[in-house]
Amino acid sequence: MLKITTTSVTAPPPHISPSPSTTTTTTQKNLLNYINRRHLLTALSISFTTSHLSIPVADARGLFQMPPPRLTNQYYLVRAGESEFESLGIINTNPVAKTSVDSGLSEKGKKQIVKAALQLKEMGACDTGCWIWPSITQRAYQTAEIIATVNRISRSYIVPEYSFLDARGLGAYEGKNLEAVSEVYASDTISPRNKPPPIDDGTPNESVADVFVRVTQLMSILETQYSEETIVIVSPDSDNLTILQAGLVGLDLRRHRDLSFAPGEVRFVDISSIPTYKQPASAIYKCRNPPICT
Repeated sequence: MLKITTTSVTAPPPHISPSPSTTTTTTQKNLLNYINRRHLLTALSISFTTSHLSIPVADARGLFQMPPPRLTNQYYLVRAGESEFESLGIINTNPVAKTSVDSGLSEKGKKQIVKAALQLKEMGACDTGCWIWPSITQRAYQTAEIIATVNRISRSYIVPEYSFLDARGLGAYEGKNLEAVSEVYASDTISPRNKPPPIDDGTPNESVADVFVRVTQLMSILETQYSEETIVIVSPDSDNLTILQAGLVGLDLRRHRDLSFAPGEVRFVDISSIPTYKQPASAIYKCRNPPICT
C-alpha cells in the first residue's frame, strides 16, 4: 500500500515577497504531492480492474442463453385454466383487456386449476416454499391465487409479471373462433418469424420468434434474481410455455406445437428428460407440403 506523507507549507506574510528558495521549495512539495496522488489513483484503478477480471466472464449470471447449459432454479410450468372467452370458443389475446373480469377463469377453468394445484402439491413443488410468477392477465393471476391457497403459500410470494408472459398476440384472428388458431400453427411450422395478419385494435401480431424473445428475457430475470429456488410460471396461454420449453430443451421452434399445454396442465422442467426433442440440424426439418407440415 502506498504511504503518502505531506508537509504543511506556511505561506509568507502578504507584505513580504517570497524568496526564490522559498518558491522553489513550495513548487517541489506541490509536485511531490501531485505525483503521490497520481500513484494512489493508479494503484486503486489497478486493484479495481484486477478484482473484476478475476471473475470469469462465463460465470456472469445475466447472460442467459437458449438452450441453457444448466438452470440455477427448479421450474414448474402451468397453463391457466379455461377462460370465459375460451369457454365461448373465442380467441382473446388483446392485452388491453387482460385485467378485465371477462378474461378470468370459467367455472370449468377453476376446477381445472384446483386439480393442478393439488398436482403441484403431490409433486412436492412448494414443500420448502416456492415463488409463483403469473401473468397479470386475469385468468393467470386467478390461477396463481388458487395454487397459493392450496399449497399454503403466502400471497407475498406471488410476483405478477406485466408483459413478458402476455398471451401471444394473434392479430387479425382476435375475436374469431378458436379453431382458426390451427392456421397460425400451420404458418409457425414454415418459419418461426411468420406473423399472423395485423389488426388495428391494439392486438399485437406476434411470431414465434417474438414470443421467444419475451420468454428468454423472463428466464434471464429469474435466473439472475433467484438461486436454488422453486419457481412456478403461470401463463394465460399455451404458446408462451411451448416456446419456452422448446427453447430450454433445444427443440426446433417451428415444432413448438408438439409440446402443447392443455388448460390447467402442469409440467416440471427437466432439460435432460426430453431427449426426443433435441434440436435437429436446420437442414433436417423441412416443411414438405406448406402449409401442411408433418
